[in-house]
Amino acid sequence: MTPSHKRAAGPAAAAGPAAATGTGAGQATAVDTSLIDAFGGVRGMVDMTVPGFVFVLLYTITQQLGLSAWSAVGSTVLLALVRVVRKETLKHAFGGVLGVAIGAFIAMKSGNAANFYLPSMIYGLLLGVVYLVSVLVRWPLVGVMLGPILGENMTWRTRNPGRLAAYTKATWVWVALFALRAAILFPLYWANDVTWLGVAKIGLGVPPWLVAIYLSWLILSKAPPPIKVAQEEGAVKATEDDLFSGTVDDALREQPLADPERR
Repeated sequence: MTPSHKRAAGPAAAAGPAAATGTGAGQATAVDTSLIDAFGGVRGMVDMTVPGFVFVLLYTITQQLGLSAWSAVGSTVLLALVRVVRKETLKHAFGGVLGVAIGAFIAMKSGNAANFYLPSMIYGLLLGVVYLVSVLVRWPLVGVMLGPILGENMTWRTRNPGRLAAYTKATWVWVALFALRAAILFPLYWANDVTWLGVAKIGLGVPPWLVAIYLSWLILSKAPPPIKVAQEEGAVKATEDDLFSGTVDDALREQPLADPERR
């Protein structure tokens, strides 16, 4: 092996899998945090739970649809204002305000309190279908969301089959969650049991979400580490620079010295 080849192999070997992927503990923490953030975070779940709780509590006590609906809308606006004051993202808060407002409008327009929950139920059902389709077309949505966050982009689809399999399994977990919610909520909606529908909506919120997060983390923690795109590009550039430098050095070394007598 020529010195140039040794120089070229050195940085690549030094980079290795460890440099490209980071430590196992750091990777597990990154996956854990990324999963929670990707699915709305703890604050996002609070924002989605409180308005429904306010609505079902007030409606069960007062049987006043307008009071219950407007109180639920007011609670979600208040939560959004808290985010503004704390300079937090409004992405999930905005969706919560819109969803609750639409539900309140439909409920008051139809005179049926159960319709307050209908938009979020339909949204959850559509999400489940999207997750299912993403698995069937081999673009599991968990990987699509986490890939850019973890710095691997979409390399897991073509160059990391172990992670593709893990993302597929994790996405199936969320398909099962949305299917479970739909299987419980829609019969209660059709039975027009507003109180139990509200209770079930709350009960099927945070607890199953935490279970799905944990199962997804468990699956991904056993998967091969991600191929970091930025680090990989840096390693390739370093290798190319070393190859070029080695080629120039070899060319200079092999070039015969000029004869001093010819000068």
